[in-house]
Amino acid sequence: MSKGAAWLPWHQSLGGLWWLALCAALLLTAPARARAQPATEATALALNVDSSAEGLYLSAVLPLELPVALQDALLQGIPLFFMAEAQVLRERWYWAAQTVAQTQRYMRLSYQPLTRRWRLAVSPMPIDRSGLGVAVPGKQHESLPEALAAMTRIAHWKIADAPVLEAGTSYNVQLHFRLDSAQLPRTLQVGLWGRSGWNLTLQGNQAVQWMPTAP
Repeated sequence: MSKGAAWLPWHQSLGGLWWLALCAALLLTAPARARAQPATEATALALNVDSSAEGLYLSAVLPLELPVALQDALLQGIPLFFMAEAQVLRERWYWAAQTVAQTQRYMRLSYQPLTRRWRLAVSPMPIDRSGLGVAVPGKQHESLPEALAAMTRIAHWKIADAPVLEAGTSYNVQLHFRLDSAQLPRTLQVGLWGRSGWNLTLQGNQAVQWMPTAP
């Protein structure tokens, strides 16, 4: 075999090695680029938990800033669903924390183009997309800021009854507030996967010692 005939396979092998090295470099740098992407983090909340003879009550003002994408969806007639969940946990040094109480609050925010008013429905039970079966009728508001202020103001919400609590025991109260994207139309759920501005989550916690007071 001549030198010229042997040169081509050697050249091709170098090309193959160069291609493998390039692919390896791309695979190594891909995780670094993924880590550089900003992650969606929950916004911290300040909670106020009151103790009484009846149980524990939660108050908070949620620092909610509705993204432009969500405002546009509302103006297009798409209702938005939100959920607030409160948990009362008892810390145990010998085991995981024990959940002694858990309660939810469901909200449906919508815009009515004909009246140019905003409607907010709040219920202790899940609200479906049609708005039927809501325990508390929706209340109308003149503007979006007014409706958001009503939705994000939690006042004296009972989150635990006295029978499940022990006097002098410390508890950790956690509150989670989020957009229920599962209630959005299916086409929007698919199109919004991974988009910023739609992963709306707020959370906070507060330690409290239950000391029942005389009624």
